[in-house]
Amino acid sequence: MSTTHEHAPTEIIDVRGVEFAYRQLGPRTGVPLVFLHHFTAVLDDWDPRVIDGIAAKRHVIAFDNQGIGASGGSVPHTIDEMAADAVAFIRTLGYDEVDLLGFSLGGGVAQVVMLEHPELVRKAILAGTGPAGGGGIEKINRIAATAYTKAALTLRDPRHFLFFNRNPAGKRAATDYMARLKERTENRDKHISLQARRAQLKAIRAAGLQVPHDLGKIRQPVFVANGDNDVMVASSLSAELARRIPNAKLTIYPDSGHGGVFQYHREFVPAVLEFLEG
Repeated sequence: MSTTHEHAPTEIIDVRGVEFAYRQLGPRTGVPLVFLHHFTAVLDDWDPRVIDGIAAKRHVIAFDNQGIGASGGSVPHTIDEMAADAVAFIRTLGYDEVDLLGFSLGGGVAQVVMLEHPELVRKAILAGTGPAGGGGIEKINRIAATAYTKAALTLRDPRHFLFFNRNPAGKRAATDYMARLKERTENRDKHISLQARRAQLKAIRAAGLQVPHDLGKIRQPVFVANGDNDVMVASSLSAELARRIPNAKLTIYPDSGHGGVFQYHREFVPAVLEFLEG
């Protein structure tokens, strides 16, 4: 049973009375890799080169957390609650052990899952993310507002400005990435609501201001990745994350930003597969 991001059917499962939308790709064997997504993202916002590349060898599950896209309910105002919803979704699917790939906000969710439910997670990839209470993350409102203003003035998606450098290499990477996101043309997910955006921003800002987690308690192998010029989550915070997690490895991709793992998908995908298989 294998398909691609472009054609994977959207499935629905009831999780504690709330309908969660999800898609499965790849062989239905081994420990599944659950994808946790970024601010404003729905199922269609996973880079096909990343999700298909990994699903060529791994069972991948991507889902809309509560209040996102086609899932029911409302987005909670804390990352801890988002993590609890993710755990409930995973357990409702019947899994007692998973790997996690969390990008940006999803990386924050993944950290809480590992801390609160260590028995559930075998390995984790944390991309474009940093530690709670790390500083700077609370500025997300201003950063997002600036990018959305630039996007409106130039008729571009805000991710052109949030995910990629504004130099020739970054602009090419942004154009290619946005084109890939349009490859799925049928049965696309619902757009994120205004309530969901506001709730996510509130949760991200709160995480930036909270007391830091004791990341030394995380014992799972962790692969931390980012670009070297992340304007959303300072690249130094990804390095700090890797330093504070005892069994972590760090990769920083050159001349790239928050979306470095998408710009460098040809390097990132095999690195993820090697990490998970090791």
